[in-house]
Amino acid sequence: MAKYRKKPVVIEARQFTGPTGHELAEWCGGKARGTFGGRLLPNMIDIPTLEGEMTAHIGDWIICGIKGEFYPCKPDIFEQTYEPADGGAS
Repeated sequence: MAKYRKKPVVIEARQFTGPTGHELAEWCGGKARGTFGGRLLPNMIDIPTLEGEMTAHIGDWIICGIKGEFYPCKPDIFEQTYEPADGGAS
C-alpha cells in the first residue's frame, strides 16, 4: 500500500476504484453498497467518521488519519494536499 505525506504528517490512504470496495470497507470499518458495471459490486462506501457517516464514491481516496480515524477525500483535494512519502505512487 502506498503512503502519502501531508506536510508534515504521513498518513495511509487508498483510492476507491470500484472492485476493491469490499476490501476498503473492511479496512475502514465501513459498509460497501451499490452496483458497479451492472454487477453487484460496490460503487459507494459508507464510512463512520468523527463527524458522522460519510459516503465515498468511486475515485475518492479514503484516508486513515493520525489518530486512526477514517474519512473520504475527493481526488482533486487529495492531489493538492498529499504527495507520496515513499518516493512512489499507488
